[in-house]
Amino acid sequence: MASATIPQSWTLDPSGDWYYWWISTMVLPVLYNWIVLVCRSCFPDLQEQHTVLWLSLDYLCDALYLLDIAVRLHTGFLEDGILVRDRGRIRRRYLRSSSFPWDVAAVLPTDLLYLRLGLAVPAVRANRCLRAPRLFEAFDRREMRTAHPNAFRVAKLMLYVFVTIHWHGCLYFALSARLGLGTDTWVCPNASRPGFARPLRQYLHSFYFSTLVLATVGDTPEPQREEEFLFVTAGFLLAVLGFATITGSIGSVISNMNAADAAFYPDPEPVRRYLREQGVGGRLAWRVAHWHQHLRAQRKLPAEQAVLRHLPPGLRAEVAASVHLPALRCVGLFQSWERGVLRQLVLRLRPQVFGPGEFVCRRGDVGHEMYFIREGRLAVVAEDGVTQLAILGEGLYFGEISLINIKGNIAGNRRTANIMSIGYSDLFCLSKEDLAEVLAEFPSARAMMEAKGRELLLRMGKLDVHAEAAAAAAAEEAESWVQALETALEGLQTRAARLLAQLESSAFKLALRVERLECRLQRRPAWGAGPAWGLGPATPQRPAGGLGPPRVQGPTKAQGPPRVQGPAMPRGPAQGPGPAGGWGPPRAQGPSGAQGPSGVRGPPRAQGPNGARGPQGVQGPSGAQGPSRVQGPPRSEGPRGVQGPPRARGPAGVRGAGGTGPRR
Repeated sequence: MASATIPQSWTLDPSGDWYYWWISTMVLPVLYNWIVLVCRSCFPDLQEQHTVLWLSLDYLCDALYLLDIAVRLHTGFLEDGILVRDRGRIRRRYLRSSSFPWDVAAVLPTDLLYLRLGLAVPAVRANRCLRAPRLFEAFDRREMRTAHPNAFRVAKLMLYVFVTIHWHGCLYFALSARLGLGTDTWVCPNASRPGFARPLRQYLHSFYFSTLVLATVGDTPEPQREEEFLFVTAGFLLAVLGFATITGSIGSVISNMNAADAAFYPDPEPVRRYLREQGVGGRLAWRVAHWHQHLRAQRKLPAEQAVLRHLPPGLRAEVAASVHLPALRCVGLFQSWERGVLRQLVLRLRPQVFGPGEFVCRRGDVGHEMYFIREGRLAVVAEDGVTQLAILGEGLYFGEISLINIKGNIAGNRRTANIMSIGYSDLFCLSKEDLAEVLAEFPSARAMMEAKGRELLLRMGKLDVHAEAAAAAAAEEAESWVQALETALEGLQTRAARLLAQLESSAFKLALRVERLECRLQRRPAWGAGPAWGLGPATPQRPAGGLGPPRVQGPTKAQGPPRVQGPAMPRGPAQGPGPAGGWGPPRAQGPSGAQGPSGVRGPPRAQGPNGARGPQGVQGPSGAQGPSRVQGPPRSEGPRGVQGPPRARGPAGVRGAGGTGPRR
């Protein structure tokens, strides 16, 4: 367990306080190297007079640089929003980062060159300036944490300007020493001029000259040599870039300040312009101006929701609770409520500021909000608007009766009093919809609020007890009806589910039956008539919708002895309905009443004299007629009731003389 907790105890959170104070400390060695090293390199006397001090400070900065590398090896990082505390992963991540080579290069022991070049060359430590990214990180953290970010931005900009002028002045003195001090009017004067023997006077002159060049605010001596011209030209170009940067930064700071003011306080200019355009002025314009002035003077924020809208809900609740919860607990209604209810209410409260003599609500108006007095005093006035009936102070509330549906309330959701602000009053406003959402989540708070509202209505004489009892009875009856309807609905749902299950079962059985019938139809021959009744071989089936060759009828069944025909004439066959619903040809009937193939009607038979019929026509394909029937000679008839010899039967459908064909 100890091995598991030790790495975590030595791991720093990059967003924590310890890490913040450490990188704030690292600002000092970085600025020291950026400011002092160039000054010691360009002013040799300064290096020689304080050698021990400079060496002590140099190695102290080196120790801080090495300690900073150790801190980086123990600084965690976020992965999927979770702080990683594994030292192995932290070490690998830092060693593979792009900042590790620069950190190592900044602490390389280049001081060993002192052994060859001597202590008068502090420029060998120029690699210590490579830790500038640590400085920028510290400035960014400080800007996010400070309470005055705009002031910090201005101070940071001035620091950059100072460092730039400092470097330019040091390089100017170094160039003057190379060209010769005091050789012309442009270079720095030499020690022969009073006061210039001291390094401080030389530095101040160089800094002043660089300020004139970079700021271009004064006349500078005219350059005499090529090196001087090049240096002055480079300074002017740097000044142009610097002025553009400074102007843009200052403009950004001013814009941010104006944007912050606009987000906190409403702009009075649009209202003033509107009043001027409409020709309205005088006291009304004065009240509008003083209302805006009061907001800025007293730091009132009427648009809190717009300021906090970018925060997540949990953090927004914490911020609102820390600001308004103490004032909300002063309200007598909320003193016994739990903290969860108050946190939900705080998120929905809207601050409002009313001026002197302004009515918050009037009697008879429809109430949509209730109010909590945070600061100021309000008066309950009579109908004349002057007589004060009561004074409401800090911590009181009003308007809740019109938001709660109390049974028996005679006033309904109408206001019952006139409320006027005596001075400037700071109120919290809570709408009816927001209050209903909060009370729906906390029934106990709702019961308490209804009890207080009922008590207040009883004191005011605006609660009808009988109507309340009738409303309660009606509510109970309605609840019983609702329960009965729910029970009936459950029964109907059960029956509907049962019927649906039966319907699905019947549909499944029907589908299986249809499938079996289809299988049987596929196995059954299409036109097969079989050898029964002396029919010929089965004729092939015609394709659907086409007209095939005529069907050939096989030899018919042999006819027995002649039948005796009665006096009555044989009746013609009846026609049956065709396939498409029409009446098709008559079906031919065999000797024993068996029917032949249906649906095709042959040509009409010609009838001879005395009822004798000709040969039967050949039956063609479906709907087609064969050749016309040939009428044979008349059949001689013997004595009454005796039929002559049978006629010989020819090919299919042709009837010979003397006999009757099969009855159709």
